[in-house]
Amino acid sequence: MKRILNVGSEKSLKEAVKLVHESVVKIIKAKKDKIAFNERNCGMDLLDRLLKAGHEEIVVRDMVISMIMAGRDTTSAAMTWLFWLLSKHREQEASLVKEFSFGENENKCLDYECLKEMKLLKACLCESMRLYPPVAWDSKHAGGADVLPDGTHVGKGDRVTYFPYGMGRMEALWGKDCCEFKPERWFDEESVKKGVLKCVNPYKFPVFQAGPRVCIGREMAFIQMEYVVASILNRFVISPVSDDYPRFVPLLTAHMAGGFKVRVHYRNGTQRIKLE
Repeated sequence: MKRILNVGSEKSLKEAVKLVHESVVKIIKAKKDKIAFNERNCGMDLLDRLLKAGHEEIVVRDMVISMIMAGRDTTSAAMTWLFWLLSKHREQEASLVKEFSFGENENKCLDYECLKEMKLLKACLCESMRLYPPVAWDSKHAGGADVLPDGTHVGKGDRVTYFPYGMGRMEALWGKDCCEFKPERWFDEESVKKGVLKCVNPYKFPVFQAGPRVCIGREMAFIQMEYVVASILNRFVISPVSDDYPRFVPLLTAHMAGGFKVRVHYRNGTQRIKLE
């Protein structure tokens, strides 16, 4: 009723959405003008690529909003749980810190190429998000009638919900140690030889969704998290103030109840990587 009458919270929501849309459209227009004025010397950031790919403005607008807003709370939630898990698994933390070391090359900067080499760091992030996904469940509305692989009929307009939190703790998918923090599960003999993480079906690990609706900010989210985690753990030791087991709160973006209160100490030894 509030939506029909355009009053109260529905009116506020409508005004807020309009403000966000208008702000992003201004950014897009400024980029278009820059491209038109000096296309040869214009950079190739994400917005450049989206515009030059020929997408409609409304599509570009929605993609930009997703990149700006969807990756804020989710990445912070993922890193919070990773720091807590590493505080309980110091041997894994030690392995990570070792991965940050470059032997005699102490002047190497922490850049994109450097982060790509840190396979254990990415495995730790994946394992943390398997146990504590930033989005505990998600829903989709069927655009048309369909049948799920198990034979379940889905009518047009039906809402279908999947549960990454539950899927990440299913013994049938992850084995008897499904509730344990084991980053090594993201490697196998073949992937170790190739220096990559093993291939895991995104429908088994749908933290970033899968298929045509896969999160467009997936790689950016990993880069952001890897940079922050490596920068902090390289220099500091994070220890929980309390030994109490934290409570997982599965709201729109899942988080740790009350936040993660910590003590921070300088890590022994010299700094191993430089920030670019």
